[in-house]
Amino acid sequence: MDHKYINNMLSEMDKDLSSKGLTRRDAMKLAGISGASLMMGGATSASASTEEEVVTSDAKGKIVIVGGGLAGMSTAARLTLQLSDPDITVIEPEALSVSYQPGQTLVASGVWDADDIAYKRDDFLPDGVKLIEDKVIDFQPNKNEVTTAKGQVISYDYLIMATGLQLDFERIKGLEHAGRAYSSGDNTKLLNALGDSGICSLYTAEGAVKTWELMQRSIEQAKSGKKTKFVFTHPSTPIKCGGAPKKIVYLTNSRLKEAGARENAELTFYPNGGAMFGVPEYHDAILQQFIREDFKWHYRHNLIEVEPENKIAVFDAKWQEKGEWDPMMKEFEVIAKHEKVRVEYDFLHITPPQLAPREVRESDLGSAKGWVPVNKETLQHVKFENIFAIGDIAQVPMGKTGGSIRKQYKVLVDNLVAHMDGKPMTAKYAGYTVCPLITSIGTVMMAEFDWTVTPTPSFPLDPLIERWVFWLMKVYALKPMTMYGMLAGRA
Repeated sequence: MDHKYINNMLSEMDKDLSSKGLTRRDAMKLAGISGASLMMGGATSASASTEEEVVTSDAKGKIVIVGGGLAGMSTAARLTLQLSDPDITVIEPEALSVSYQPGQTLVASGVWDADDIAYKRDDFLPDGVKLIEDKVIDFQPNKNEVTTAKGQVISYDYLIMATGLQLDFERIKGLEHAGRAYSSGDNTKLLNALGDSGICSLYTAEGAVKTWELMQRSIEQAKSGKKTKFVFTHPSTPIKCGGAPKKIVYLTNSRLKEAGARENAELTFYPNGGAMFGVPEYHDAILQQFIREDFKWHYRHNLIEVEPENKIAVFDAKWQEKGEWDPMMKEFEVIAKHEKVRVEYDFLHITPPQLAPREVRESDLGSAKGWVPVNKETLQHVKFENIFAIGDIAQVPMGKTGGSIRKQYKVLVDNLVAHMDGKPMTAKYAGYTVCPLITSIGTVMMAEFDWTVTPTPSFPLDPLIERWVFWLMKVYALKPMTMYGMLAGRA
């Protein structure tokens, strides 16, 4: 555990609390937190180890984990705790694979620097776990083998898929040369494709830095008196962190207000879907926030093209119209309509379409949609009993957030170990997802829900209200919980 980081984090949080006339204990009471687990930095591996008894197993087997991001490394760490003599190999080519992706919104808004989210993979490799710095390009589940880009053929008894997903910028006409990207790693090609035309995306670490640079430039334009158009998109595919496309709207709004430039800015959100959020209660709350802040929005608009030279975004707008009366069905026909809508922008934030990596989509492991099909409760592959999937790549309802992984990885490990022992798999993932929805620089609405599609708050507070105490948790507490709790297999 990085004690220096934890102490610095707590010191900064105490300064923030002091400015409000509160102590850390006051803040805990305000949030309804019993004990010192979260706001006191208790989500670190050291404290968590005193709170949880881990039952070990003597089960044997060669376990290969494809992907060394948060999902893969947390799972590897947990397995080292639950197996007495583990044989675990992680295959991951990217040196910064464990970088803190939830912090990219804060980098994109100037709250954090890029260095605040960059973490080295090797610093979080659990003791005894082998690392192969390579990329899997072929899966042969019938042979229990994978093949890497360097030609290594690696066998396994059990396989855990934690590859994450790809950002499909090349699907957008005008950005075909951007290709497909990952959140971490060298994304120079993508940045060059976006160019200096007012287009950005916080969905890569480098892109988050550029987003902040472009936001400042656009705010200065608005501050000078020029009417400035800020446009934000949400695509037609599943995405990681479904709240991020809205968070950047709120954060841009905050920075504009801070600069005294809000009256010269128009902020418009273009979601592909017909709602702000999949949970009705959160949809209603967000809608009221949008009305309060004078944002504009247009449902069922999917970004399909950009014209950087003209600063035009092109959307496929969809709607339905009533057709002729059907006397047999005794109802009116419903006619699907759509048209291209051209939108001018000065600042365009793109949430890109997202998809499973090609090598997964085209393998026997992938489904027709590309994701790895698993039992949504046990996370075991529907066809191959010795294969499990976790995180963004797993085909489960919702679940593409770090908060989801926090619930998934212990379930996966419990079930894998039980399977190795020849016992029933009793652990179940209930679909828990959390989205700390930043509504301003200083407030967060903690959206928590599961497959019941209803709010499932962890705190005895109204989950539909934006709170400063949740901002403190987002900025100060959640990163150490992730980096020194989850990645130790404990939190």
